[in-house]
Amino acid sequence: MFTETPDIVPFTSSNKSEVLSPTELETIKNGTLELLSETGIYFPSKKALSIFSDHGAVVDWDSEIVRIPPDLVKKAMSNAPRSFVLGGREERFDLMLDGMHTYLSTDGCGVHAIDLETRQKRSSRKDDIAMMARVSDALPLISFFWPLVSAQDHGKTAQLHECHAGLTNTLKHVRGGTTVHPKLAKYIVEMATVVAGSDEARRQRPPINANICTIAPLAHDTDGIETAMVYAEAGIPTSFMAMPTMGSTAPASPLGAMVVGDAEVISMMVLIQLAYPGAPVFHSIIPSLMDPRTGGYIGGTSTPFSIMNVQLAHAWNVPSLGGGSTSSDAQEIGWWSGTDSGYGAVEIVLAGGEVCGYLGMLGSSMILYPEQIILELEMCQYAYDMFELFEFNISNMALDVIKKVGPRGHYLREKHTRQHIRDFRYSPLFRQKDEEGNSRPPQEAALDEFKQIYQNHQPEPLPDDDLRELDQILAAAERTAENLG
Repeated sequence: MFTETPDIVPFTSSNKSEVLSPTELETIKNGTLELLSETGIYFPSKKALSIFSDHGAVVDWDSEIVRIPPDLVKKAMSNAPRSFVLGGREERFDLMLDGMHTYLSTDGCGVHAIDLETRQKRSSRKDDIAMMARVSDALPLISFFWPLVSAQDHGKTAQLHECHAGLTNTLKHVRGGTTVHPKLAKYIVEMATVVAGSDEARRQRPPINANICTIAPLAHDTDGIETAMVYAEAGIPTSFMAMPTMGSTAPASPLGAMVVGDAEVISMMVLIQLAYPGAPVFHSIIPSLMDPRTGGYIGGTSTPFSIMNVQLAHAWNVPSLGGGSTSSDAQEIGWWSGTDSGYGAVEIVLAGGEVCGYLGMLGSSMILYPEQIILELEMCQYAYDMFELFEFNISNMALDVIKKVGPRGHYLREKHTRQHIRDFRYSPLFRQKDEEGNSRPPQEAALDEFKQIYQNHQPEPLPDDDLRELDQILAAAERTAENLG
C-alpha cells in the first residue's frame, strides 16, 4: 500500500529584486576573466589539463595551474544551456530550470542528527535520509530532495547509499551525485539509468543531479574534477558550488568573495563545456564569514549574497542553485533559528533562483532536526502567501454587506462571513491549545506533524525488478570500494 504524492508547488513570484546593475555584473565577470587568464586555477588532473591544453589554454604541467584566455571562456560558456529539466519519477514532478520558477530544496551534507525518538544527537546514517525523503515527498512546497545528512554507516560508498535512499523514498527529483572516487561514479549513473528506464530517458529527464564543490581559493580536487566529467558524459546535470569564506579562503569583502567563487565555478563549467559541449550545468556560490574572534564559521551575513549570486549566474546565462536559505548557524531550535528562517524565506522570493531554500538543518547545515523542516516550511508558506500576486476584485469590498450590518453591528451572522472566512490560511502550528487550554509550543506541534507524516505517508515504491537491480549495483560498488586505496 502507498499514499498519493501531492503535486509540487513552485514559487513564481514577480517580486524579484536586483542588487547589482548590469554594469556592475559585467565588472564582476571581467574580474573573473582576469583571474582565470592571469592568476589561473589549480586543476590536479592530467585528463583536465590535456583538455585545456588541446583547446588553447595555458597549462603549467608542473604546478598544474591552468590559465584560460577570456575568448576561450566566453566560447565555452556559450555552449552551456540556459534551461533544462530535472526529472521526477513522474513528469508532474519535473523541474524546469528556466528562471520562471523557483523550487525549494532540502539542505544537504550534514553529519549529525537529533534522533526522532530519543531526541539525542548522534552521527547521521542512511535511515535518516530515507526518513527525510519520505516526509519531503508528502510536502508540496518541497520540489528538490537533497539528502540532508551523510550515510556514515556505509563508509566509502556512503554517497551511493545516499542516492539510493533518495531514489527509493520519493518520487521527486533527487540530488544523487556528489564527489566520489571516479571508479564509483559510474554506479551512480547506473542507478539513475535504472530509475529513468534507459540511457535516452536518463538524458532527457535525468532523475538525479550532481553537486561538485570547488576548493577555495582558486582550486579543485582530482576526484571532484574527474567525477564531474563522468556525470557530464552521462548527461547528468551538475552544479558547481564555491564556498569562499571571507577572511580565510577569500578576501574579507563581499565582492572579493564573489569573484573568487565565480572564478572557481566558471573554470569548472568551462572544462565541462570543452569536453562535453551542451552538458547541463548550474552555478552556485555560498559565501561565509570567518569569525574574527574564534576563526569559526559564520554562514549568515547581512549582505544580500543570495540575490547577488543569482544575478551573477543569470549574467553567465546559466541556472542558479541558491537564492535564499532558511538554514541557520543556530545549534538548536529557538529565536535565532526562527529569525534566520524567516529572513531566508523572504529572500527566496526576492532572489528568484531556480533551486534554493536549503530546508531542515541547523548548526551551519551540520545538524538535522527532523521537525525543523516543518517549521521552515511554515515560514516559506508565509513568504509564498505574502508575495502571491494579489487580484483586485471589486466584489471583495462587500459594500452591500457593510451597508446591511451598519454601525455597531456584527458580521459573524452574515452569509458572506460563512462563505469567506476559510479563504484565509490558518497555520497548523501556531495558536494551538493543549487539553488544558494552554498555548502549545510550535516546535512540539511541528514534531507531532512530522511524526504523523512519517508514520502515514508511504510513496509509491519502485518496481521490484528495479529495486533488485539497484541492490545489485550497490553490491558491485561495495566490491569496487574494497579495492580502492
